[in-house]
Amino acid sequence: MGGGNGQKAKMARERNLEKQKAGKGSQLESNKKAMTIQCKVCMQTFICTTSEVKCREHAEAKHSKVDVYQCFPHLQK
Repeated sequence: MGGGNGQKAKMARERNLEKQKAGKGSQLESNKKAMTIQCKVCMQTFICTTSEVKCREHAEAKHSKVDVYQCFPHLQK
């Protein structure tokens, strides 16, 4: 005889419990490690995928009297 609905539900619960154990954790630590771009004027950090446009927007909005390259020296080429 085959397993009934109760057996199927129990097996599904066990599988889901195993999946939850494997994927446990937060991304907060990895997000902190990805904050590698830093404004040299105010020391605000930005995620490593931040574009040059966003860096320029920050510099113009927050530090209008200072050159963009003083805020973000890595933009100089």
